[in-house]
Amino acid sequence: MHSVESIDALRGKIKQWRQDKLTIAFVPTMGNLHLGHLSLVEKAKQLADKVVVSVFVNPMQFDDKNDLSAYPRTLAVDVELLESVNCDLVFTPTSELIYPNGMDNQTVITVPGMDDKLCGQARPGHFDGVATVVTKLFNMVQADIAVFGEKDYQQLLLIKKMVTDLNIAVEVVTGETYRENNGLAMSSRNQYLTTQQRDEAAYLYQSLMKMKEKLEQGEEDYAALEKTTFKQLQEAGFSPDYVDIRRADNLAKAEKDDKSLRILIAARLGAARLIDNVACNLA
Repeated sequence: MHSVESIDALRGKIKQWRQDKLTIAFVPTMGNLHLGHLSLVEKAKQLADKVVVSVFVNPMQFDDKNDLSAYPRTLAVDVELLESVNCDLVFTPTSELIYPNGMDNQTVITVPGMDDKLCGQARPGHFDGVATVVTKLFNMVQADIAVFGEKDYQQLLLIKKMVTDLNIAVEVVTGETYRENNGLAMSSRNQYLTTQQRDEAAYLYQSLMKMKEKLEQGEEDYAALEKTTFKQLQEAGFSPDYVDIRRADNLAKAEKDDKSLRILIAARLGAARLIDNVACNLA
């Protein structure tokens, strides 16, 4: 596996692969890799000849400086894990490389329709940071395919819209949410949880599945269902940011006639902010 830190070294390898008429898939990450990330790499390997993974903790998408400083950085272990799944190249840029003139002087990409709801509302500026760094990484890697996990569903839709709106020549592919045995969605932030809290955190997924079951059984009072689940999460020790039933295609508030839905929850448990979602098709 090749490991590069500079844009010139990255582009040199990409140019070589292009000359050999090889296809390229890209998996952007913030490191602290787990089996969910590795499943995205495995999916990328099925879709292209070569796979590039970036490891970069993006300061622009953090609305809390303490959260940024506490975010786990485990590059040596990450590299070993990527080697174990036969990743072809890992790109590990510095903040100075990504933002050479500083973030205050950086052109910012804003994707409309995402910063006024759900995680966009709870974390001001977060999605501008995501859209900006992903656009820069897309321009650096020039991949044919990019693989993003479904756990960050709002981010996934944002990236898809951005790619369409800006005519970026990359196909965005979705990877399924990878879960612990108890249903907890795998996340780098899970390591903030104690052993007991990891068990308790499974209630988040259980809550989503209960909501899905009620909707499939004909429940039409979405607001009441959201409110009930919100209260139940509080009683279970969580501090919820939101519990929402949305249209799957654009995350607008779901209405009774909508058939393709997405149920989304964000809640804090101890030091961790957890997000999860499930699909619900009423057709």
